[in-house]
Amino acid sequence: QVQLVESGGGLVQPGGSLRLSCVASGSTLAYYGIGWFRQVPGKEREGISCISATDDSTWYADSVKGRFSISRDNANNAVVLEMNDLKPEDTAVYYCASERFVHYSCSVTNEYDSWGQGTQVTVSS
Repeated sequence: QVQLVESGGGLVQPGGSLRLSCVASGSTLAYYGIGWFRQVPGKEREGISCISATDDSTWYADSVKGRFSISRDNANNAVVLEMNDLKPEDTAVYYCASERFVHYSCSVTNEYDSWGQGTQVTVSS
């Protein structure tokens, strides 16, 4: 089973940018569909983006579409989430996860069985 570690979170002002990385060990991440999720205490976890295992097609939640970009960094066995034009409502703990089964297209509602520990993103002036 793949092990995942997120990094890149931090404190940023509104309108700023961050680059989150999800680095894998134990397996080749390019073989997995990967999702990014975020959670605020007291709220349900939100799936915000994913990249498929088959053709690297991507999906974004409306809340981040046009501002966030997901891509693979195969040289580093990682998936990257570029976040631009950050807003205070983007404040959350961000998690990456790998899909349990290979699907033609990714979806944040598919089953994910390996999760990272999360990285905190805080958007505040």
